[in-house]
Amino acid sequence: MIRRMLFAIAIGSVALTATACNTVKGLGRDIESVGNAGDRAVH
Repeated sequence: MIRRMLFAIAIGSVALTATACNTVKGLGRDIESVGNAGDRAVH
C-alpha cells in the first residue's frame, strides 16, 4: 500500500515537472540553471 502511494506521488511529480518544462530545450535550460546555482554555491 505504501509502495503504491509513493509510486503515485513520484509519477505525479514527474508529470508536473515535465509539463512545467514544456520542451526539451526548456528542460536543458532548467538543468543548466541548477548546475550554475551549484557552481555559485561552491565558489
